[in-house]
Amino acid sequence: MATSAPNLGGVSTSTRTLALLGLLQSRRHWSGADLARRLDVSERTVRRDVLGLQEIGYPIVTTRGTGGGYQLSAGACLPPLVLGEEEAAATVLGLKEIATGVHPASAEAAMSAMAKIVQVLPTRIRRRIDSLRTVATPAGEGYHRAGIDDVTALTTLALACRDADTVSFSYRGNDAATSQRTTQPHQIVNVESRLYLVAWDLDRTDWRTYRIDRITQPRRTGAQFAPRRLPGGDPVEYVRDRIGSMPSRYRVHATIQASAERVRAEVVHYGTVAAIDPGSCEVHIAAESLDWATFCLVSIGAPFIVHGPPEAIDFVKDWGSRLLLATPASTPSR
Repeated sequence: MATSAPNLGGVSTSTRTLALLGLLQSRRHWSGADLARRLDVSERTVRRDVLGLQEIGYPIVTTRGTGGGYQLSAGACLPPLVLGEEEAAATVLGLKEIATGVHPASAEAAMSAMAKIVQVLPTRIRRRIDSLRTVATPAGEGYHRAGIDDVTALTTLALACRDADTVSFSYRGNDAATSQRTTQPHQIVNVESRLYLVAWDLDRTDWRTYRIDRITQPRRTGAQFAPRRLPGGDPVEYVRDRIGSMPSRYRVHATIQASAERVRAEVVHYGTVAAIDPGSCEVHIAAESLDWATFCLVSIGAPFIVHGPPEAIDFVKDWGSRLLLATPASTPSR
């Protein structure tokens, strides 16, 4: 005679139901057997708990037969006792600020929480959040954030990474040309105040990085895949290396009277640093803007000499002249 799995000793039904809801939000699809095993209850108890969640408004899709199970999907209304519409909009926008780098918190955790919330939001609230983006974005100096307008697109990509689900989208390249991409997404990372998707491009059969603010209309295809190992293993360093290898308008060459270790920490992935001796080094900085390259060199706070290209030398001279003119003449001491 078969025996059912034991129930959770002194754990209340409400506590077990919250645990069930957390599992449903952590993965795209669960079989009844897997849920029963994780919760240490019978499959019959899982069915009863799921039915209870459905009755109070949680959008859980149940499928039967081989490959059947449970899946949390978008619903027509917010589940009770979670968030009102105003609270949902405020929560998602707040998480978006964290995920895009304004606040010193975990961007990955914020992305995960935002994806869980957005996947069950009604369409009208998703549209409300997108309509609020123009007033929810801080402006002015002092903010270093990733520019993301489409919250739904961002969370679609985040969920595809989580579920190892192939995703297709339109992508606008550096030349403004748009192409269709089909990828196996690996991870979303925040590098230098910009969000990137690291993914295996199926058409190009190679790893690629995509700026998320250039991705539109992402669509999960439902084709799941076995995750590949990213070269080097660290997605942030991978994106930095790819950025550093991109062709740039200027390659500024300079020597700096500071240790290579110190300068390398400042230049990061925007250039290469080679030690000359313990107190000086040679740098090559890739930049689209001479303003930015000059600021990068000045901000190190050590004496430096620019060797080229000629327009960079002239630009630094002009900066120096303007800075001298902006400095009031010293008055003689009495």
